[in-house]
Amino acid sequence: MGVLGTYRLRVRRRRFLLRAIRKRRELRAVAKRTKTIKRNDILLFSTLRNERFRLPYFLKYYRDMGVQHFLFVDNNSTDGSLEYLAKQDDVSVWTTKHSYKNSRFGVDWLTWLQMRYAHDHWALTVDVDEFLVFPFCDTRSLRALTDWLDASDVTSFGAMLLDMYPKGPLDHFHYTEGQNPFEIASWFDSGNYTLSLNPMYDNLWIQGGPRARQFFTDTPEQAPALNKIPLVRWNRRYAYVSSTHALLPRGLNKVYDQTGGEKASGCLLHAKFLEGFAEKAAEELVRKQHYAGSREYISYASGDGTEPDFWCKWSERYINWRQLEMLGLMSKGNWA
Repeated sequence: MGVLGTYRLRVRRRRFLLRAIRKRRELRAVAKRTKTIKRNDILLFSTLRNERFRLPYFLKYYRDMGVQHFLFVDNNSTDGSLEYLAKQDDVSVWTTKHSYKNSRFGVDWLTWLQMRYAHDHWALTVDVDEFLVFPFCDTRSLRALTDWLDASDVTSFGAMLLDMYPKGPLDHFHYTEGQNPFEIASWFDSGNYTLSLNPMYDNLWIQGGPRARQFFTDTPEQAPALNKIPLVRWNRRYAYVSSTHALLPRGLNKVYDQTGGEKASGCLLHAKFLEGFAEKAAEELVRKQHYAGSREYISYASGDGTEPDFWCKWSERYINWRQLEMLGLMSKGNWA
């Protein structure tokens, strides 16, 4: 990329930061415990709407992993999500009734909170249905990973979004609040992925998996992106471009090895596909608050209204991170 292209991206990043500063007025603090954040705490940022049944396990999972403080933006939930989060001692939560779409799908809101609270912290940015697994996560904490990244002078850590699903129609399996969702959604596609380089942001673009084969058979290029950069040693000058798919400055997107080797990477186990998915998809289609005119939700709702069945004879049952490494879906790189 030439000097002009670099300048344009710098201008774009500054514009994103200015947007976030303006969008801070849309947020109202409900429970603000940010004074308890210590200098080296690992922070987690997330936006949500009506995800009450997911929250107990989500919080437990990341607490056990080593997250010290959670910062949420609740987008006008009506199911008790806001009230539940406000009662948690390690959570700060803001609420807003403003448009998710007009906030760059929540990115502006989180960018402001990251500017304000995440500077020089390791910050994990995930949805409440995304669960990070990384090399040695069964024996080492998230702090062990960030310490190694610091020692290796690495600022950002990439992860592939891995859609998980049950064996059979989603409504055949009842999810109980607080349950590990992967006791139900324990299957994934071990192949069927495409990868390309996005020259503008220098990030890898990954597509495929069960959503591509189920909903985007005729238009695979429109399938959701699976590449994410959820873990970053944050600086108040940074900004996500689109969800956590890409960052500015663009150097943060080089979470892969250009010389033919492998950098350490992880996976985000995606527990989107549980009981009630069809109902949720129909609601979001009406709201029209998602990316690309809610194209993804239009595809979800194009069937007969029944819960989908993603399982096929090539599906593989999840065991652990080592299995994902053997399949080439993540890598321990040179972390031993």
